[in-house]
Amino acid sequence: MEITLNHTIVPCSDKVFSARFYERIFGFQFLKVWGHFALVRVNSSLTLDFDESTGFSHNHYAFKVSDGQFSEIFERVKSEGLAYGSGPGHLDDGQINHRDGGSGVYFHDPDGHVLEILTRDYEID
Repeated sequence: MEITLNHTIVPCSDKVFSARFYERIFGFQFLKVWGHFALVRVNSSLTLDFDESTGFSHNHYAFKVSDGQFSEIFERVKSEGLAYGSGPGHLDDGQINHRDGGSGVYFHDPDGHVLEILTRDYEID
């Protein structure tokens, strides 16, 4: 059996606000508040479990998407007025990148986590 990531905890200041942000921007499905988590379904095997916390480190979450999904998500990023950029060191240069023949863009979520959407896997060989 292939090992898959089932869920990961995303620290945040307001779990429902953050969960709804990811639902709105990515088109993910907000499932429910479950205990102290707000659950968002990313795909058939992965949920993001938002957990309210203080003093957390900012993380990076990269999502591989199709070309069509990239266009849809990128339009929502722009319509929300979010700053975006071509790389982790250029989060607000207003550009997308074309690494490995694809498209990629970076932006922040409401808690400062760096989000990335990319259409091609990085060539790491």
